[in-house]
Amino acid sequence: MDRRTFLTGASALSLVTLARPAPAADDAVKLRELYLKGGDFSDYAKARTGRRVDVAGYMAPPLKADARFFVLTKRPMAVCPFCETSADWPEDILAVYLKRNLDVVAYNVPIVARGTLEIGDYRDPDTGFLSRVRLTDASFERD
Repeated sequence: MDRRTFLTGASALSLVTLARPAPAADDAVKLRELYLKGGDFSDYAKARTGRRVDVAGYMAPPLKADARFFVLTKRPMAVCPFCETSADWPEDILAVYLKRNLDVVAYNVPIVARGTLEIGDYRDPDTGFLSRVRLTDASFERD
């Protein structure tokens, strides 16, 4: 192998590494993987608390257009699923707190949200929304 062939190959390899696509929804965490039956958090969720993860789902309609968070659901939902207490928290939703204001997508378009996983009860001081599990410093893209 001569120097030119080596440099060409190395350059191509570095471009492939840089152009690696974002994880597909198949690689993303599924909402059901965050909980055990009865509402306890899974070992998977506990082990990844504080780490960045990808979660696949659907954007529930937000409360307001200029929001910085939304609810990610397992199935498309035409209305936002809010709860009063952590005992009523459904195991198929996740609060997603964004880095910047929300660009709403239709409730039936699959997305992948990417952010830092946090578990435990948290009530948002601005909205009063209660979450048991959430992504913070998040972004999302269409799947």
